[in-house]
Amino acid sequence: MHILEAIFLGFVQGLTEFLPVSSSAHLRIVGLFLPDAKDPGAAFTAVTQLGTETAVLIYFWKDITRIVGRWFRSVLRRDVPKGDPDVRLGWLVILGTIPIGVAGLLLKDSIETTFRSLWIVAIVLIVFGVVLGVLDVVGRKVRPIEQMTFRSGLLIGVAQMLALVPGVSRSGATVSMGLALGYTRPAAARFAFLLAVPAVFLSGFYEAATSLGDHGAPFGLVDTLVATVVAFVVGFVVIAGFMNYIAKRSFMPFVVYRIALGIVLIVLLSLGVIQP
Repeated sequence: MHILEAIFLGFVQGLTEFLPVSSSAHLRIVGLFLPDAKDPGAAFTAVTQLGTETAVLIYFWKDITRIVGRWFRSVLRRDVPKGDPDVRLGWLVILGTIPIGVAGLLLKDSIETTFRSLWIVAIVLIVFGVVLGVLDVVGRKVRPIEQMTFRSGLLIGVAQMLALVPGVSRSGATVSMGLALGYTRPAAARFAFLLAVPAVFLSGFYEAATSLGDHGAPFGLVDTLVATVVAFVVGFVVIAGFMNYIAKRSFMPFVVYRIALGIVLIVLLSLGVIQP
């Protein structure tokens, strides 16, 4: 039975990871309606995100290999100028990863306990949904990714740090900051996906090494690996569709969905139908 639940959760992870609706919140919520009504846990969430980030690696393979290659050539061989757009983008990803790395280590216990309260999930779904909606309307949306500055990279990295709280959404927070800084929707989303790669892989491998052997965990190693593969397949399809979507349309449908889901959660919690 656990394997079927893991497959379903992997599908949910792949479906929601790249949309600004918070995959960790959805895994937390969906877990309530599984036969054992269990929270999949922060470790399961982090490891299955390895699947969706592998989809990012493949989808942006040419970009990533070019950026990494030129960054190393600039640092080690010095035959690529430091002002090269790809070299700068490599430094921006490194700079933007620092905030979530520090916060993840300092707040590890809260991430696995306090932050997973459904009251918190419901509130941040609504609050950050409103933030995304407002910025999608008022943001200038004129700056391409090639014009991204170190200040922007750091601020977007700070926004990514907020995604440690289920309900915020990694892509939602980073894209919102990108829009606030005047970047186009595709530029904000592209950098958000690239920025997520080192953070998610480091977190996923750390959790795999420290938590998957825990006999008290809801899912074992095999279940988690199956869910990760499912998340990869579904995530690859979603990321392609999402990048095509935001090139032409707004984030408003996701804003409405976030607010509606948050309100439903608050109602169910208030009536005692579900426990926080």
